Amino acid sequence: MSRRLASLGGAAAILLGLAGAHAWAAEENDYPTDARVDYVFGCMAANGQTRESMEKCSCSVDQLAAILPYEKYVQASTILSMRQGIGNRANEFKSTKIFDDKVADLRRAQAEAEIRCYRG
Repeated sequence: MSRRLASLGGAAAILLGLAGAHAWAAEENDYPTDARVDYVFGCMAANGQTRESMEKCSCSVDQLAAILPYEKYVQASTILSMRQGIGNRANEFKSTKIFDDKVADLRRAQAEAEIRCYRG
């Protein structure tokens, strides 16, 4: 009987380990698929519509996701989008330090992703 419990305990430990690994993967991979695809499409539009471009762009978004949480990516992308407008609202997004810092975080993550994926 104790041998069976030990076996069940080992199985439970494996299941708990897998659940923990899944939770870690979910934390590390919080970019939704549609956001990743959108990034790759935009990247390919800027870098060519080739298989090599697709591979590098896919690598880039994976690296970006490993560096910058999705919430921060969305915030910085929104700020960049708002800065493209005109008028007082756009000027508020252009002249606020906290927004500059969020965009700088995105730019640093993109630069790191480029180093990891495009130079090699």
